[in-house]
Amino acid sequence: MPTRFAFGPFRLDADAGILFHGVEPTPLGKRAVALLARLVEKAGAPVQKEALIEAAWSRQAIEDSNLTVQIAAARRLLEDLAGGACWIETLPRRGYRYIGPAVTADSREPRVDGAEPATLTLPDKPSVAVLPFSNLSGDPEQDYFADGMVDDIITGLARINWLLVIARNSTFAYKGRALDVKQVGRELGVRYVLEGSVRRVGGHVHVTGQMIDASTGAHVWAERYDRSSDDIFSLQDEIAISAVGAIAPSLRRAEIDRVRRRRPDNLDAYDLVLRAQLDVDSGMPERAMRALVLLERAIELDPAYALAHGNAAMCHHCLFLRRGLEEAHRAASIRHARSAILHGQDDASALTLAGFSLGMDGHDRSAALTAMEAALAISPSSALTYILGSVVLGWSGEAERAIEWSERGMRLSPFDPWAFAAFDAQAMSHLLCGRYDEACRAAYKSVQANPAHSITYVQLAAALAKLGRLEEARAAAARVLELHPTFRYGRQFAGVNCAQALAECLGDALHAAGLPE
Repeated sequence: MPTRFAFGPFRLDADAGILFHGVEPTPLGKRAVALLARLVEKAGAPVQKEALIEAAWSRQAIEDSNLTVQIAAARRLLEDLAGGACWIETLPRRGYRYIGPAVTADSREPRVDGAEPATLTLPDKPSVAVLPFSNLSGDPEQDYFADGMVDDIITGLARINWLLVIARNSTFAYKGRALDVKQVGRELGVRYVLEGSVRRVGGHVHVTGQMIDASTGAHVWAERYDRSSDDIFSLQDEIAISAVGAIAPSLRRAEIDRVRRRRPDNLDAYDLVLRAQLDVDSGMPERAMRALVLLERAIELDPAYALAHGNAAMCHHCLFLRRGLEEAHRAASIRHARSAILHGQDDASALTLAGFSLGMDGHDRSAALTAMEAALAISPSSALTYILGSVVLGWSGEAERAIEWSERGMRLSPFDPWAFAAFDAQAMSHLLCGRYDEACRAAYKSVQANPAHSITYVQLAAALAKLGRLEEARAAAARVLELHPTFRYGRQFAGVNCAQALAECLGDALHAAGLPE
């Protein structure tokens, strides 16, 4: 039986009763180490309370509360050093399960001589280390600004439940050192490394950041921010939120590309959802059906996978609105949405997708916005939440709030795959407010973002008709019917429970453009 294990930034020596963080021993007690050893040995599998008690208190009669105390101590240490409180899962009335980074049995001695730490195994989900940003201002007293920004970025990324983020205590050990990103990735056991710099010049601050795939050296994301430094702390918050909002979708795209290179016969539930993601995000019925095949396989492997349910809800929503308004798809959308909420209380993306389906297909706008506000409480920089929320608000007739949410989403993720939906929300909202030129501009942006999506042309046809450009409006209407031959705007409005004022505004314009009711 192996007695040494490596996982994330940790090495555990069960014989010595010591948990190492890198090369440094941690203060975790021997009983907690023994419990952790048993859990990581059985990584991914439930371990009964009785087996854990035997591991730490062999042949002793103890209360369950002692086990609870030691598990809590292990969680605290994992959280403090690596943000890993969730690596130990409680199984009510049964026991516990280790669900953290991948574990490897390791027979080598921990290195305590100052030599280079051993390479750590990559976890089985995306992982990132945010390194201290370089202070290029020439003033050491400005370190607080760069460090505070990094702290905010770490906190923001840590709220993304599909992402493993290395704790500040570990990454700040690299401060002031010349770094090789690939070496950092090996030492911390992460796939991605974020680094950057800050320079204050007069009344302005220049911040650059770049995300690098540590295994290949390829750039995943890079951005530059130039801001006035009148309110330095507000600026720090603004840049951190913007960076997190842009990094999350970039990481998701990088993960999708990585998984697409894997053998299709060796995919777990997480991989299957990633493979389906591009088809889900397309908003196209044929691709939604293809995505559902993968999502249903993922749900078979993990029935409590909230994001799989959320994406399945979105696929059924697409098929409901774009494939004949069949009740079976509407019911499936709502069913998966409810499962996503049940299992995804800590998953902003799952809550967002679920809220969208409940609002659009379940016609429960209150439940939709409750789910989306919960998503924003988890991840304030979730562009997807603002974008899909703007669509729900738009069809509800809350024009100004819809515009505000859509613009916020696009600021956070300017090249988001759901950009067409944000522009749709803007177009219908400007129409409702009588701002037809703005509506037309937004509709053209929506068409440009997704030229194969029929609803984008619906908004364009309405805006052009309101401007009296009937020939162009009829051309847009013809494109709607080319993409969606069964489209009838009256049925479509009923399908999404369109607000009465918006239905009247759009209906008059679409009738003038020649679309059937």
